[in-house]
Amino acid sequence: MTVLLELSGISKFYGEGAKRVEVLKDINLSVDAGEFVAILGFSGAGKTTLISLIAGLIEPDQGGVIYKGKEIAGPGHERGVVFQSYSLMPWLTVAGNIDLAINAVHTKKSRAERQTIRQRYIDMVGLSHAADRRPAELSGGMRQRVAVARALAMQPEVLLLDEPLSALDALTRAKLQDEFAIISEAEKKTIVMITNDVDEAILLADRVIPLTPGPGATLGPSFKVDIARPRDRAELNGNDDFIALRREITEYLMDIGAARQNGEDREIALPKVVPINRGKSRPLPEAYAKAAQSSASERYLEFSQVSKVYPTAKGPLTVVDRFDFKMKKGEFVTLIGHSGCGKSTVLSMVAGLNPISSGGIVLDNQHVVGAGPERAVVFQSPSLMPWLTARENVALGVDRVYPKASAAERRDVVEYYLARVGLGDSMHRLAAEMSNGMRQRVGIARAFALSPKLLLLDEPFGMLDSITRWELQDVLMDVWARTQVTAICVTHDVDEAILLADRVVMMSNGPNARIGNVMDVNLPRPRSRKGLLAHKDYYAYREELLDFLEAYEGGANPDQQTLDRIRSKRALRPGDGIAAAE
Repeated sequence: MTVLLELSGISKFYGEGAKRVEVLKDINLSVDAGEFVAILGFSGAGKTTLISLIAGLIEPDQGGVIYKGKEIAGPGHERGVVFQSYSLMPWLTVAGNIDLAINAVHTKKSRAERQTIRQRYIDMVGLSHAADRRPAELSGGMRQRVAVARALAMQPEVLLLDEPLSALDALTRAKLQDEFAIISEAEKKTIVMITNDVDEAILLADRVIPLTPGPGATLGPSFKVDIARPRDRAELNGNDDFIALRREITEYLMDIGAARQNGEDREIALPKVVPINRGKSRPLPEAYAKAAQSSASERYLEFSQVSKVYPTAKGPLTVVDRFDFKMKKGEFVTLIGHSGCGKSTVLSMVAGLNPISSGGIVLDNQHVVGAGPERAVVFQSPSLMPWLTARENVALGVDRVYPKASAAERRDVVEYYLARVGLGDSMHRLAAEMSNGMRQRVGIARAFALSPKLLLLDEPFGMLDSITRWELQDVLMDVWARTQVTAICVTHDVDEAILLADRVVMMSNGPNARIGNVMDVNLPRPRSRKGLLAHKDYYAYREELLDFLEAYEGGANPDQQTLDRIRSKRALRPGDGIAAAE
């Protein structure tokens, strides 16, 4: 193969004097013509800086970028770039935005030739029906398709992708991953993609290279993806090469991630204090009389024909339709489904933040009405008081729900949970000075510190990069194992759903969303992501969830026979042992 692109001893610094920071250090990389290379990295490791250097948008302080044997001196149309943000001209149509690139690069081509190029790439990214629309009329996925078409229309030899899909929801991201795979095969481009998603890297790339944590980030070992194309994301879970490679890459990333963490914090004995129940309650409806006589541990949380209807100009809109489900005390359930399937609506109703239209919810033999501290919620954004420290943010709730505890006992409750989430040495830092991952740790500590009867998590790690998300999932599992609090987590992440749950509830598409399937997860506890990487049963569950999501893709409504067929695949996998467990 011919080396098309080479990075030789690249280092990049920002700042001067004592504030000088080395972002990238001694980056060396050779990319062959036609090769697809994925670079995996942590947030803040300098991934965007690296892409900008290759594109010629900034200059290295040491080393150089060599294209076809010559060092680049700036941007060039032979290197097309797609960034995470779309950067479209809002006053231009889809066609007009793509024409900007075409007219700037293909100056010697006739108008008819330029129009042919434009139409080719609009068709390729599936936007023929939207060529005359403006960006404000497009979804996030459609806007990113415009950015891809614009870059391809320059007809570059190298395509540079800077986390182009990370801002999109899981379904749109999966669809665009498939489109990228098709485009890369059709165009035969040399591609360098920055991503924080291991599965995305393996699905698309010929080679995966981790970028170590910054400052002074450098490239780690190269992992060859020797898996035949086309690659199907669900079927890969039955591929031994995929399982082994995924494990090897993930363990490497987790190990170098763990190396940057602080050591263990001091152990604090949790005092035996009981929180007050400030939640509203009222006598049980007659429909629950029999249920109340049952063991509370078996029917600790019960959704009975719960529906949510919103009034609209076109009439009532039923978002959630007769959600019916029972949970045991100490059970962990995850809700998964496509955007708009009512996952967060269900969570907000049990939290008491959204009134129920019909049906009812009973927690520990009490009908849920309004919000209360016995139901602690962790949102995607932890909503901390930025002017308070981590300790003060957690103490706000603790001081209210432990009225009979001494000041020392309340202090120990706060510090115990902050230590458990890895913030024992950072509890006096202001929330405003913390990273997103640290803020979410505070949010988790705050929720557990209330000793809730029910823990509710609404995509708690959705705003974080993959590696930080893995760390916090393990933190959550560790703290949950100590408390065994009954918990529900809304997620769009298949791996997160399986890692956390005793059961995964799969929602059908909305409106009129219902429970499409319930999957028991018979994997040993305590669990960690690293511990599950080599467990074949884990990949069988993973394939089932991916097949389920695919069955509902694009608003489809699969019949029960299709859902049963998806579920039965697990029992047919040789040597997994799931059929016997169930």
